[in-house]
Amino acid sequence: MLIAEPLQKAIDELSKLPSIGRKTAQRLAIHILKNDQQNVDALVKSLIDLKEKIRFCQECFNISEEEICDVCKSTKRDRSIICVVEDASDVIAIEKTNEYNGLYHVLGGVLNPLAGITVDSLKIKELLSRLKNDEVKEIILAMNPDSEGDTTSLYLIKLLKDLPIKVSRIARGLPIGGDLEFADSATIGRAFIGRISL
Repeated sequence: MLIAEPLQKAIDELSKLPSIGRKTAQRLAIHILKNDQQNVDALVKSLIDLKEKIRFCQECFNISEEEICDVCKSTKRDRSIICVVEDASDVIAIEKTNEYNGLYHVLGGVLNPLAGITVDSLKIKELLSRLKNDEVKEIILAMNPDSEGDTTSLYLIKLLKDLPIKVSRIARGLPIGGDLEFADSATIGRAFIGRISL
């Protein structure tokens, strides 16, 4: 079946988004097509604003509307702790917990030589530059628990070992409300390794 060219172009573009396959892209394109013009215009404007008004903080590389993000500007944040994360989406997830009150450093990814992501591709030099300030006492590594995240964490641990800064890693283990019998062995193992004293 032939698809009208504008619809095909929309499907092609939407399918370039992460986690969006061809069928989902087609459903989204048709949904947009059926929607009224006002809603489509609002979607288009929000995407244009996203590209034109959002930038990366010059200190931590989190997303921001200004040169320095709200977290870095805040006088209420604990400036002695920096949580190192892969992407800005990790900052959003951590902020939702209301459990962390320090600063962040967004690496912009993790080491993955097969994908061409090397040390020079990440904001590691910028992190080291921030640590020249004696105010920083602890670095918390909050990378995803996969091989690339572990490799990046190990690299950073080796890089930071000679500095007078405590380096810690977020604990891994069972989710709240999770059942032990349904957890995989790696998760249970990490829960034991990350246990805390009571």
